Amino acid sequence: MKTRKIRMGMVGGGKDAFIGAVHRIAANMDGQVEFCCGALSINPEIAKESGEMLFLPEDRVYMNFEEMIEKESKLPADKRIDFVTIVTPNFAHFAPAMMALDNGFNVVIEKPIALSLEEAKLLQQKVQETGLTLCLTHTYSGYPLVKQARQMVKEGKLGTIRKVLVEYPQGWLSTLTEREGNAGAAWRTDPKKSGKSGCMGDIGTHAAQLAEYISGAKITRLCADLNIVVEGRGLDDDGNVLLKFDNGANGVLVASQVAAGEENALKIRVYGEKGGLEWNQQEPNTLTLKWLNEPAQVYRAGQAYLSDIAKHNTRVPGGHPEGYLEAFANIYRNFALTVSAKIHGTTPTEAMLDFPKVEDGVRGMAFIDTVVASSQSDQKWTDFKI
Repeated sequence: MKTRKIRMGMVGGGKDAFIGAVHRIAANMDGQVEFCCGALSINPEIAKESGEMLFLPEDRVYMNFEEMIEKESKLPADKRIDFVTIVTPNFAHFAPAMMALDNGFNVVIEKPIALSLEEAKLLQQKVQETGLTLCLTHTYSGYPLVKQARQMVKEGKLGTIRKVLVEYPQGWLSTLTEREGNAGAAWRTDPKKSGKSGCMGDIGTHAAQLAEYISGAKITRLCADLNIVVEGRGLDDDGNVLLKFDNGANGVLVASQVAAGEENALKIRVYGEKGGLEWNQQEPNTLTLKWLNEPAQVYRAGQAYLSDIAKHNTRVPGGHPEGYLEAFANIYRNFALTVSAKIHGTTPTEAMLDFPKVEDGVRGMAFIDTVVASSQSDQKWTDFKI
């Protein structure tokens, strides 16, 4: 039986850091999590100022993640944190995640999970050894109607899945904004901080995870073409990928950060032998079903006819929009319920366990490796190997 909130410490995410604020809002939304401490910046002044702004106790505002994890691990059980949230750039994911797991703390981590597939596998091994829980924030799988789409595919409503089309166009890197003081663009386009892929690592991994999550199928082979469209950039900012899945389906994944005028236009279509479905992240409360010999249907969030799993991840009645922050909060809530169940010696339900885990992180890094290898190969079609 749950008797308290679970306690969170944060690495990164200080003042003016977009994603850190999103994590804190999401963690707080359902009253399941208490934000207790942080190593919020590598800059001591920013770390201290951020801690003050967030009303953290002075003695729990740390100057680096090593200090935070070491000191928190020595606190009494009724005070120390239960998990660490890591909201740093890609290159700074692995070390705090591994140290947290080594010291008995569960982990929430931004995607992609690490800088390389090797690091991802080491984290997976550590999770298996410790029995701790690692959550990866693939936000888009948290939307109620994404879960409705997944459930309908799982129940065979569309028949055998044949085709998956997923696209993720953005326009924010249409110029060399990384040289104009945009810190987020600077690290995402730097191979030392982002990894071997830019666009595909940043948003292509989201598209791939969503394709597998809804379709229930796994990518087995792909053929990729990555591009650096903006002259002077160090990593890909655009790409197209042909996909083969383990159930015989095929697909197309398009990701671009130089689609001028686009905001965050993630869209997926999944087609089976009986019909297809379509979901658009910028209109997240609508799911369209298109049938072979029947009129199309429009499903809306917050309605009684939705599946139990969609309802579990819905907070407000129909007509009251739920969006990105709520989807993010669904991931945190399910993670928190899972961790709490383990703390109290109970078994998490299937609904609680419905969040991206370390396995998704490994697949994400394998996707990046395979896409880059395929794009650089004359053969093109490349097996997806983990």
